[in-house]
Amino acid sequence: MNYRPSRRTRRLAITGVVVLALAGMNGPALYRFGTEQYHDYKINRPEYKAENGHWDFLDVPSEFRINTIHAALLHTGKVLLIAGSGNNQKNFDAKKFESVLWDPKTDTYKKIPTPKDMFCAGHTQLPDGKLLVAGGTKRYEKLEGDVTKAGGLMIVHNEDPDAPKTLPAGTIFTGKKNGKTYVSKDPVLVEKAKKIFDKQTGRFLRTEAGLGRIYVEAKASGKKYESGTEDNYRVHGLTGTDAKNVYGIAQKLALDKKDFQGIKEAYEFDPVAEKYITVDPMNEARWYPTLTTLEDGKVLSLSGLDEIGQIVPGKDEIYDPATKKWEYTGVIRKFPTYPAIFLMNNGKLFYSGSNAGYGPADEGREPGVWDLKTNKFKKIPGLSDPDRMETSATVRLPPAQDEKFMVIGGGGVGESEKSSEKSRLVDLKEPNPRFKDGASLDQGTRYPSASLMPDDTVLVTGGSHDYRGRGGSDILQARLYDAKTGTYRRVADPAVGRNYHSGSLLLPDGRVMIFGSDSLYSDKANTRPGVFEQRIEIYTPPYLFRDARPKLTGGPKKIARGGTATFESAHAGSLKDAKLMRPSAVTHVTDVDQRTVALEMKKTKDGISVTVPKNRALVPSGYYMLFVTDDQGTPSEGTWVEVP
Repeated sequence: MNYRPSRRTRRLAITGVVVLALAGMNGPALYRFGTEQYHDYKINRPEYKAENGHWDFLDVPSEFRINTIHAALLHTGKVLLIAGSGNNQKNFDAKKFESVLWDPKTDTYKKIPTPKDMFCAGHTQLPDGKLLVAGGTKRYEKLEGDVTKAGGLMIVHNEDPDAPKTLPAGTIFTGKKNGKTYVSKDPVLVEKAKKIFDKQTGRFLRTEAGLGRIYVEAKASGKKYESGTEDNYRVHGLTGTDAKNVYGIAQKLALDKKDFQGIKEAYEFDPVAEKYITVDPMNEARWYPTLTTLEDGKVLSLSGLDEIGQIVPGKDEIYDPATKKWEYTGVIRKFPTYPAIFLMNNGKLFYSGSNAGYGPADEGREPGVWDLKTNKFKKIPGLSDPDRMETSATVRLPPAQDEKFMVIGGGGVGESEKSSEKSRLVDLKEPNPRFKDGASLDQGTRYPSASLMPDDTVLVTGGSHDYRGRGGSDILQARLYDAKTGTYRRVADPAVGRNYHSGSLLLPDGRVMIFGSDSLYSDKANTRPGVFEQRIEIYTPPYLFRDARPKLTGGPKKIARGGTATFESAHAGSLKDAKLMRPSAVTHVTDVDQRTVALEMKKTKDGISVTVPKNRALVPSGYYMLFVTDDQGTPSEGTWVEVP
């Protein structure tokens, strides 16, 4: 709570400090009480806030408290909070999927009917201001020991070059060697075989079987139903040539751990109608995918775990908002899940190496520049702690025109205890880009949140130095990073630890919302299971504790790319710069949408005029917040404008 302490409160706090100095080691309880009292006094002093900012809890009514895992700022100024099943198996089994819409202006909340489990989906801002949400959870993971029926991946082969084959859910497969029987959980489409010809002579060489992938499991429970080794499987119910042409091949089908499985469903959230609208499903099921908006406004969907819990084998696809349809890119490139992939100013894509976990430790993890048209990938060297990039955060430093990126923290693959304190910088405008180390954090940090601020700093907060906050390893610190000086400055500390399933986003009024956290344990000894953190904190930066801030009025709702617009301001004489900031859509400390675009600004008689850059890759179509900043570094509130 924000308050000004009375004289009596200040006197008591100071007295407490004197007493604890006298008590020394004989009064630990008194020491703790006095320290906490003095801390509360210190962080609520006006001078402290003006220098370090302040944290407050959002007072969310109990009926609207959810396990927020995804958050997106909409052009209405409201924030969509998405939990889906919220990493809660009971919610999943009960089909209890949740989303809540929060209005920061009125501090009101609204429950949004959520049609599918969007837990661990991907999302991005669309050109028309809607939010595309794709993928999510089909099945929760089962740890070794919890799996009762042997199962796994069955690769179905089709040697018929004339037609694909569809096998329904419940199809039975029997091993030719082991004689054991398994049943499919879902239908599967098996592509028709390809005829391979010699490119020079045109002579037919061979037939290459079409493939389909499906999860199967034994009919009954028990270790005796494990398959042991690879085997060929006969497909029941097929007759004639199909019985010969269609067959299955599976490696060991066992009682080992089964990963999460993804879904294909996709939705657009309409901020005006405030509801999800069903669109065409993806071609591939995806859990933990990244959605990246491309230069033409279409959306690239890549990576994720598929409907059988396997990493999607590089089958990237593109969504067209005009047709509401998905098409494969036609290229194959593999990445670990939630890869941090950004649109560059030349239309190519930058992969920073940041990711959120699943995928081979030795494949698709090196950073580089990717040309989607040619599928050429140029690796970028120099990355420090390259084996500690999982759960790192990547942010595009302001202004976006400079094409400088910073990769913050991260940890080892999987449940590794390793973490990195590094901040790695790369300038993509250099002829031969190379990572170099910037300012370091105090300690290794997994899951750091990073939000661009309208004064061109970056708020870096939260994280833990061990996997999911094990051992009480949450880091209760926040910093502002100055891209111009390349330095961090400690500011007010948050009250709540944030690790897995957390994130942050900038609000139009210049504050930052911090949400989520999903610790494995709730104690340092790792004996008590963790509880999902439903509390939301709001960080009010130092610039909002100054006497005044500039204001913009008037002006158009749309500004054409390359166009100029005029706004009125009584503070025009003190204004120093203007910028467009793209609203965030964040999950798992991954936010490839946010960017700050510097605008050309000129003073007018009654205000300013701003000009939007012509480059479509620099300024993708959509809604932006227009901020101006005065000579004290104080930003205005964001004014929503559309760049069509």
